[in-house]
Amino acid sequence: MIKGLHHNAYRCRDAEETRKFYEDFLGLPLVNAFEITETKSGRQTHVLHLFFQMDDGSCLAFFECPDMPFDFKEQHDFDLHIALEVKHDVLEPMLTKGRAAGLTVRGISDHGMIDSIYFRDPNGYVIELTAKRPDHDEHMDPAKNSARANLDKWQRDKPSFAKS
Repeated sequence: MIKGLHHNAYRCRDAEETRKFYEDFLGLPLVNAFEITETKSGRQTHVLHLFFQMDDGSCLAFFECPDMPFDFKEQHDFDLHIALEVKHDVLEPMLTKGRAAGLTVRGISDHGMIDSIYFRDPNGYVIELTAKRPDHDEHMDPAKNSARANLDKWQRDKPSFAKS
């Protein structure tokens, strides 16, 4: 059975630029970096794989692949974002730190069960720092939140949401 998240991996434009954001700005230590010179299919390559560790032991990982073109674009947070949990008292200082670093920041956003701030990393990915509110776990309890009924209603109603 699944125990938890080991790592989630993304492409990056530049390994050092990515390290500066995740290690120096966010404070996630670089715990591994290694070069891959041959794919599992036998193709020769030069790829650097980086791992930045969170307090629970899981990691955000990145691949810099100079020989493999990739279309980096600014992501809309509905399309792709990485939400990292922090304590509530971290939000305001990180908002200030982001502004001081010249980053575009949004927040603090009230999402009911969580409060969040948002940054963009050097690759265009949206990074959300999110702090749970005391009632978070109750909101995430499917016995209390009608998750399945809400999904069924969505499936039934979504054809009416499509643009003509």
